[in-house]
Amino acid sequence: MGSTTPLLVIAVVVAAGLLAVALALLVRLVRTRRALRRSGLPTGPRWVFWGAVAYLLLPTDLLPDPVYLDDIAVLLLALRSLRAARPLPPGPTGP
Repeated sequence: MGSTTPLLVIAVVVAAGLLAVALALLVRLVRTRRALRRSGLPTGPRWVFWGAVAYLLLPTDLLPDPVYLDDIAVLLLALRSLRAARPLPPGPTGP
């Protein structure tokens, strides 16, 4: 009983740290989503961005995870498409 208590405390601390990081990332993703909506970008580049985020989070990869080249390439392509996209022209404000 005495030797498992420190391990349990360490596991709880690590889990709390991971939860804090996950919540911080969730807040950043929500802010990014709002910024993309307000930016006036066409829908295509926004879908490419969220597809890249989903690819980074999914457990399946084109290459094994110790090699992050595929993740980096997907993210760079998404950022390139966002940069190349032109904002939509302002539309009419009312009927």
